[in-house]
Amino acid sequence: MSQPLHPEAVPASDGDAAIHSQASQAPCPVGRHAAPSSEIPHWDPRSNAVLQDQIAAYDAMRRTCTLAQSAYGYTSVFHHADVLRVLQDHEAFSNAVSRFPSVPNGMDPPEHTPFRKLIEPYFDRDHMDAFAPRCREISARLVDGLSSGTDIELIGEFAQIFALQIQCAWLGWPSSLHEPLRLWTLKNQAATLSRDHEAQKAVAWEFDGYIRDLLAARRDAGDAAPDDITTHLLRNNALGRLLTEEEIISILRNWTVGELGTIAASIGIIAHYLATHPDVQRQLRDDFSLLPAAIDEILRIHAPLIMNRRVTTRPVELGGYALPAGTRIAILWASANRDEAVFGCPDEFRLDRDPALNLLYGAGVHVCPGAPLARLELLVVTEALLAGTSWLAVSEGRPPAKACLPGSGFSSLFVRIDKAQAAA
Repeated sequence: MSQPLHPEAVPASDGDAAIHSQASQAPCPVGRHAAPSSEIPHWDPRSNAVLQDQIAAYDAMRRTCTLAQSAYGYTSVFHHADVLRVLQDHEAFSNAVSRFPSVPNGMDPPEHTPFRKLIEPYFDRDHMDAFAPRCREISARLVDGLSSGTDIELIGEFAQIFALQIQCAWLGWPSSLHEPLRLWTLKNQAATLSRDHEAQKAVAWEFDGYIRDLLAARRDAGDAAPDDITTHLLRNNALGRLLTEEEIISILRNWTVGELGTIAASIGIIAHYLATHPDVQRQLRDDFSLLPAAIDEILRIHAPLIMNRRVTTRPVELGGYALPAGTRIAILWASANRDEAVFGCPDEFRLDRDPALNLLYGAGVHVCPGAPLARLELLVVTEALLAGTSWLAVSEGRPPAKACLPGSGFSSLFVRIDKAQAAA
């Protein structure tokens, strides 16, 4: 999972007009030849109605049309079948959408292929097995540190801390980076929401500076450098040459910036779902073997990552419309994974769904390479939350605050944790 800069992130100041009022005026074509892109309905993804409840807004749009254009330059794709088409046809729908180099996320085959082969081994079974004990230690320690019987703001006091510490541990980065990266994350969120390109550039350079310092320290240490993933990237010659510093920085940036946001969001979503669905919480407390399927299903219901981008390389037909080359696409995971045509009632929690239909980690050549790591982290931290507590409940009188674009999940989530029986 990774969290890109959302191209439609900043709230507009335009009242509460119905999000699909314009869309309903131009119904999508069914059973006829593709309509021109000029007939695609319009919507405002920054309207207050959307920002107040992103998931509900995308549900409403999906039931109205297949595609919708906005004034911000993107054509949003709502249906599972259309999103899957985009993901599987990387020749027509390119991943090279950023104005900055991105290794390998912003590449297409054949350039993408060798870099993808280079990074995939870092997420293999051996690496996961080796990291699991450290992951469990961090999870258990942070759960042990949560107070019992009091209201806890779970996002800031637990989820974001876990995401920072687990990512640093995975990459071999020192604990001294925890607080700078936490503060950097806040600055990055503010810069993204401001849509201030200079501010975005400044925070990007700051993050790159942390990585350059880490790489320089490992070069200076020579054979005494720590045996971790960051050092291994410095010495990786799977391409028939060593990676350049810019390539390493890009890889580590993609691995880190996205995970800090989506892992924290995922933890908040899972905790909130368990706290508001006591039957599911009891079921999972009784049988931890159900957790892998349950976590994927909860994150299907409430996506931790709203969207990703693509751009058409040639004229294509999608959702009943003819799109010209150069059309910028926003594929909405938060809609596709709730498509009634595939999942029936999108809010129904089921553990018997076909996992191949869940687009939580994408599909096609750009399917998330870090999915094994994300699944390990979320499984271990959820096990720790359940094993280290006797009950989770949403705090009374302190309703959760939903995250704004480009984030998902909750910006604030107060929960009451009971540890009495767990400690007995």
